[in-house]
Amino acid sequence: MNLALWIAAGLLAAVALTGGITKTFVPVEKLAAAHGGGWTGDAGTGPVRTLGILELLAAVGLILPAAVDIAPVLVPVTALCWVVLMLGAMMTHGRRGEYPLVALNVVYLALAVFVAWGRLGPEPF
Repeated sequence: MNLALWIAAGLLAAVALTGGITKTFVPVEKLAAAHGGGWTGDAGTGPVRTLGILELLAAVGLILPAAVDIAPVLVPVTALCWVVLMLGAMMTHGRRGEYPLVALNVVYLALAVFVAWGRLGPEPF
């Protein structure tokens, strides 16, 4: 179970890192032109950069606290925050009719729920 939770957290951290770097450093105009990035053109630069920074923090929060054994409770807390982020992403993509992206967000949400459940319940640090 511990290994599965580490793998799930690692996958989520990789997704968060990729999305965070992209949203933080790529121009919004370029993001808006990409597949599934149309919402960024509607949202504006500030909210997109803010989400990017939150995703970078999530990437750190899913791995680092447990890896260095300092406040490892932050891992499931970060996973719960990721659940909230994915609910927002699902609503945004759903309103835009981007249903394959909603399905992908459901997968990320399920991984985050698994990490939160596992680290708060049967396999805490």
